[in-house]
Amino acid sequence: MSRSSESPAGLPEQLRQPATRTAVPVQNSAAEQVPTHVPGLDRFNAVPAAEAEAALLECCGSRRWAQRLAAHRPYPDLDALLAAADEAGYDLAPADLAEALTAEVSPGLHHAAPHSAHLALRAAHAAYESRFGHVFVICLDGLGPAEQPDQVLAGIRARLAHEPDQERVATAEEMRRLARGRIIELVSGS
Repeated sequence: MSRSSESPAGLPEQLRQPATRTAVPVQNSAAEQVPTHVPGLDRFNAVPAAEAEAALLECCGSRRWAQRLAAHRPYPDLDALLAAADEAGYDLAPADLAEALTAEVSPGLHHAAPHSAHLALRAAHAAYESRFGHVFVICLDGLGPAEQPDQVLAGIRARLAHEPDQERVATAEEMRRLARGRIIELVSGS
């Protein structure tokens, strides 16, 4: 993902986020270790609350979630920030989750993928959105780019069988996982 030269909130370079995001952010492999204290965390802790909230909204589109995390700064280390993000994620009300989902874009394929793959993915996304009324989100930690399209299609197909309440729980969990990955990217500058 490319980064813009200036973030909307005017955050330091290490806190910049892309202008748009998809439901499949740049992921850290499960084996990759992220240090618990990173220099970007100090900058995140020091920026004004409005700037921290703007950066957090790029991680999860729920204003209540972003405000809650920004209000509890400073965080002593990355683990504390991630634990707070998880707790806030578990506490998302249905309206907060719906708000966060409106900020998401369905994961797509590389433009060089076969036309038939693009058609299959579009059809799967359309079926999912028709059934549940929001974009499909999935976290693909630990998967390489070549594995991601198959995982997205398999995920959509499996989750189309869910009842709405069951899918709401699965979606909330995927949003929590996506937010964690985005927070790590935010404060580590990776």
